[in-house]
Amino acid sequence: MPTHTPPYYHLISLLISFLLLSACQSDTLPPTDDGAAYFPLETGRYVVYDVTEERYVSGVVPTQQTYQVREVVGPAYTDVTGQPAYRLLRYRRSAGTQSWTADSVWSARRVANEAIRTENGLDFVALAFPVSDRLRWNGNRHNLLAEDPCELRNSGQPYRVSSQQYDATVTVLAQDDSTLLGRNKRLAVYARQIGLIYRERTQLTYCSSSTACIGKAQIAYGTRQIYRIQQYGRE
Repeated sequence: MPTHTPPYYHLISLLISFLLLSACQSDTLPPTDDGAAYFPLETGRYVVYDVTEERYVSGVVPTQQTYQVREVVGPAYTDVTGQPAYRLLRYRRSAGTQSWTADSVWSARRVANEAIRTENGLDFVALAFPVSDRLRWNGNRHNLLAEDPCELRNSGQPYRVSSQQYDATVTVLAQDDSTLLGRNKRLAVYARQIGLIYRERTQLTYCSSSTACIGKAQIAYGTRQIYRIQQYGRE
C-alpha cells in the first residue's frame, strides 16, 4: 500500500529549515561598532604632536613655548585591577631636528564602556562607549578630584587639523565657558583608527581690577595649551 506523508510533515520541515538558515545568518552578522576604534590600543602605534603653550601673568609679557611630544603605545601588561592595559611612552623635543628625550610613562586601557588614561598617577575617563552624540559621563569617575562632566559631540564628523582633514572623528567637550571674568575651554578630538588628534586646554582670567578693563577680555593671568597631530604611524 502507498504511504501517505502526514500533511503537517512539510510544515515542520519548512520550519526547521527556516530556523537553521536564521542561525547561520546570525553567525555571520558583523560585530557591533561601539566606537572603540577612536581609542586604538596596539603596541607600536605612535602619534607626534605639535604643542603650543601660552602663559600669562599680570604685568609681565606673555610667554609662548612650542615643542613636540611623541606618544608610543608600549607593551601590554596587567594592571593592579587585573585588567589588560598598555604603557604610553612619552618623549619630548624642542624642535623637529632634535633627538627625542624620554619625558614620562603614562598608561591607557579600555574597560567595559570606558577608555581610561592614567596621567601622572590619576585615572581619567577619556571616552565612553558606545560613541553617540550627547553621551555624558564624569571624567573624574576613577579619581578623587571634583566631578568633571564630559559630553560627546559631532560623532562621525570630519575635522581639520592644520592642513589635514580627518574624515571620521568625535569631539569630547568638558568645558566651554566665556564670561566677563574669564575663558575656560577644554576639548579633545579623536579620529577613528588614530586616537587623539587635537586637544585644547584654556584657563584664562580677565582683568577686573578697574572699570577701565572690565568687559574687554584683557587677560590678567592664565594658560592655554594646544596639541595638534603632526604625524602618526607604527614603529
